[in-house]
Amino acid sequence: MLKKDIHLESLYTEYPFESRFAAAKADGFTAVELWSWDNKDLPAVRRLLDENGLELAAMSGDGPLSMCDPVNKVPYIAYIRQAIAAARIVGCKTLVIHSDSLEDWPQFAKPMSGSYSDITRYCAMFDVLREITPLAEEAGITFVLEALNIEKDHCGNFLNTTSQSFDLVRAINSPHLKILYDAYHMYLDEGKICETTEKYLPWIGHIHIADAPGRNEPGTGVIHFKNFLSHLERIGYESYVGFELYAKNHTSEAVQAIKACW
Repeated sequence: MLKKDIHLESLYTEYPFESRFAAAKADGFTAVELWSWDNKDLPAVRRLLDENGLELAAMSGDGPLSMCDPVNKVPYIAYIRQAIAAARIVGCKTLVIHSDSLEDWPQFAKPMSGSYSDITRYCAMFDVLREITPLAEEAGITFVLEALNIEKDHCGNFLNTTSQSFDLVRAINSPHLKILYDAYHMYLDEGKICETTEKYLPWIGHIHIADAPGRNEPGTGVIHFKNFLSHLERIGYESYVGFELYAKNHTSEAVQAIKACW
């Protein structure tokens, strides 16, 4: 049976943050996700997780710096060290990382410090990944590298296909660095979500779900998520499927649509 989690920052926005943990538990979830860690009271998050019997399936590992910008190597790695320390506090085993900074740049990737070729950007990412993956191994966590669509939400983002993420993950060759496959993002830029997840199955460590094109709950767009989840069961996917989406109207309606998929 698939492991499922629900996002506490894109959903349950009708409630104060501290109340969202109990709301997710009441809806039958045993795991949740978060975005940034550096704006939260981490001991309080750990307490809320423990009180509600929840696991933190994933949270963002990076934030203010772009991994593909060569000038950021030293501060990026320093930030990742802090993220690993934060993950230990809240008991999170999966940290999401990206090619570009997402902080304060809605719909656009943060501008680079200079004009760099794609080769330079790949090399900058490889250089960073080669140094931070042993940190993940030592801490017993896994980094999942997420490609984002540039069609609608993240114009200028460097990684926007699964094959790009795969090339970097395969080059590092560690079980502590995998792909985050976001069905919403990749549907917009690639399509073929069933074929792609089957092709890259051994390297996928986390999956996000939202319908396209609106990034809302299943049934509001064009992706047949009941079939997609059945496909993931059939091919033997074993990591988490996270419902990282925005309710079209109210979280309670979105949760019912999510549950209808399984």
